[in-house]
Amino acid sequence: MRMETKEENNSMCGTICLKYLLLTFNLLFWVTGGAVLTVGMWTLVDRSDYVSLLGSSSYSASAYVLVAAGAVVILTGVVGCCGTLRESRSLLVVYSILLLCIFLLEIAAGVLASVYYHQLDEELQQNLKETMVQKYQQPGEETITRAVDKLQQEFKCCGSNSSSDWSASPWILSPDNDRQVPDSCCKTPSEHCGRRDHPSNIYRVEGGCITKLEKFILSQLKILGAVGIAIAFLQLVGMMLVCCLYRNLKEEPY
Repeated sequence: MRMETKEENNSMCGTICLKYLLLTFNLLFWVTGGAVLTVGMWTLVDRSDYVSLLGSSSYSASAYVLVAAGAVVILTGVVGCCGTLRESRSLLVVYSILLLCIFLLEIAAGVLASVYYHQLDEELQQNLKETMVQKYQQPGEETITRAVDKLQQEFKCCGSNSSSDWSASPWILSPDNDRQVPDSCCKTPSEHCGRRDHPSNIYRVEGGCITKLEKFILSQLKILGAVGIAIAFLQLVGMMLVCCLYRNLKEEPY
């Protein structure tokens, strides 16, 4: 009789410890989910102009997957807390399924990021010059124009490969234009400052804007990858805790 009581007490203590561990895990999970959602939204909102300069949608697709994963993480945290506090085996099963869904979303985001990482240089070489030079200041291409100006000013560069790329621009060659490069190429931007393309007046960076934009996107992809790995590690811990708590709980009465 004493042995049976002792085993019950040990089981109860183990269940309580698992509950607190799982609640702590959910707190970390919520924080991580908020971070994932923030990174995804920041990529889409703050850097949305640069997406218009890219030939494919892989970069933005990875960010959308992160936003979806962050939202599911927050929802999963709520389900996990409810299942833990109520000691509900059915809710813990739902919680495990949601963890699996997040894991699959992470795999999808990782695959997209990996594929895009390897094709980024080729894509930029093929598309950026044509997009920047041919569409800049053209009717209906206001988004491209704004993105190019922002790119050149923020990264202190001029042209896709060099400032000489602008010599083939339809806007530069138009009769009513008196500039040699866009005003956003200037070190001190002002109206019509692009009349002079002297190095003292405009940015001349080796490799042009392609090199700058490629470094930026690669750094973003690394951030996305690091966040995904962090969540994947937390998921493994969470799944083990859920399995242990599920085994310790008695079957729910029907």
